Amino acid sequence: MAFDGIVVSNLVHELNDTILGGRISKIAQPESDALLLTIKGQRSLHRLLLSASASLPLAYLTGKNQAGPLTAPNFCMLLRKHIANGKIIRIWQPGLERVIHLEIEHYNELGDLCRKDLIIELMGKHSNLIFIGDDGMIIDSIKHISAQTSSVREVLPGRPYFIPQTQEKLDPLTVDEESFCRTVFSKPMPLSKAIYTSLTGISPVIAEELCYRASLESGQSANSMDSLSQEHLFHVFDRMMEDVREGSFNPGIIMNHDGEPVEFSSVPLTMYYDMQTKQVPSISEVLEQYYAMKNTVTRIRQKSSDLRRIASTALDRCRKKFELQSRQLKDTEKREQYRIWGELLHTYGYEAAEGDKSLEVINYYTREPVRIPLDENLSASENAKKYFDRYGKLKRTYEALTGYIQETRSEIEHLESILTFMDLALQEEDLVQVREELTEAGYIRRKGGSKKVKITSRPFHYVSSDGFDIYVGKNNYQNDELTFKTASGNDWWFHAKGAPGSHVIVRTLGKELPDATFEEAARLAAWYSKNRNAPKVEIDYVEKKHVKKPNGAKPGFVVYYTNYSMMIEPDITGISQVL
Repeated sequence: MAFDGIVVSNLVHELNDTILGGRISKIAQPESDALLLTIKGQRSLHRLLLSASASLPLAYLTGKNQAGPLTAPNFCMLLRKHIANGKIIRIWQPGLERVIHLEIEHYNELGDLCRKDLIIELMGKHSNLIFIGDDGMIIDSIKHISAQTSSVREVLPGRPYFIPQTQEKLDPLTVDEESFCRTVFSKPMPLSKAIYTSLTGISPVIAEELCYRASLESGQSANSMDSLSQEHLFHVFDRMMEDVREGSFNPGIIMNHDGEPVEFSSVPLTMYYDMQTKQVPSISEVLEQYYAMKNTVTRIRQKSSDLRRIASTALDRCRKKFELQSRQLKDTEKREQYRIWGELLHTYGYEAAEGDKSLEVINYYTREPVRIPLDENLSASENAKKYFDRYGKLKRTYEALTGYIQETRSEIEHLESILTFMDLALQEEDLVQVREELTEAGYIRRKGGSKKVKITSRPFHYVSSDGFDIYVGKNNYQNDELTFKTASGNDWWFHAKGAPGSHVIVRTLGKELPDATFEEAARLAAWYSKNRNAPKVEIDYVEKKHVKKPNGAKPGFVVYYTNYSMMIEPDITGISQVL
């Protein structure tokens, strides 16, 4: 996740293709450290978001409008005074710095043509938006940096503007092989770190990618590399920089197996070969989608944290109860032995002498000798009664525990399925039914007089490559609805074997399903299950008419006795989703 010099270069190329020559029709400051410029071209309108946030500096084109405060901040008013209706005549990036210059032509109060620069510095906590005149002096900035704050550079009105050189780094776009090798391979540090600390605008992610492409260990010391490896790495690096110089970018988002965004880049990240790369037409769309998805994932995790804590606590309690019940059930395994001993004492008790501590007799069930322990203070018949009493007690315990264990196991499976669906939730409304399910099950107390919440979440809808509709439940309630209300008897039902997950229904409309549709439905069932991170998942599938719900069963729980099975990879790439 790096807004590095390569991403900035990609963005500059995009801005030159879209807003160069356009006029700034509107300037808003929706946040204290952000600007939104509305730019009109001859046939189009664009919005450029510029953020100097210390935690998330950004710059990209967006289709979303953001309203500013009723009273515009001073920096916004200054820009409106100088460059409102100004024409963007040049957009450029110095070297591979994380800096964008917007050169703007405008008329002053006297009608003279003037030029100003709006500079966007995307440098983490040092990010800023700086407005300078044609003499290179700072007119104002969205953040004022005094000498007390920084000893490197003051960012104040009337001060000269320059990019601080805090480190001696090479320009990746112009560096030659000799300088590259001399600088990078002289450092006694891991190779990837030597790369990004030696070259401007190269992020740790790109440094790792360069090592991967060159088949070199990124953790190996840079000053231990042989000359052949040095030459090979430079040529790999130079080919990447050639793409940057020519503006040949390939923006995309790397998604993990859970569908969460992991990284974005303007060049292919081949080191993530085992993850899915979502190709996006423009770097602005990459940035907007990536951070929107990141925010959604973060927000859902925050929203589900209380639900997850409640379900996890209940699950831990159930597992401990199940373990205790299992130990108690194991203790009842001797009950039949006590019954047999009692019967044998009734039959052969006359052979026991007074004061005997045991009696050896033939077990007429197995025809084998058996030694029966005796209480020397009791008669044979009294010992038999003691064993029958112990048998009766263990039998009652066994019968009760068998039912309790089944209930506990069912509760564990139910809670595991709820936690699985929390992991699968993509939107906040997907959690509404999960909360309702926990409430109905008694894990959450419903507030007095409160009504059931409105449900807006709907099952996932996919279309197979052969045109068949496939529906996937997002929670146990949707699973029940899909299987027993939506599906007809001849539709096909899919589910991960022995694991919590979604019911997947394929609507056949009386037609025979092609093999490709069976496989696509199975892949969906594997993906939307607890086992989605496994290399392959076993999927049971059967016609819906063979799926039954036992009386009193938990939501989402079904039984079936005749089914087919297949092993499939949990990969839903290429399956068309209806949004």
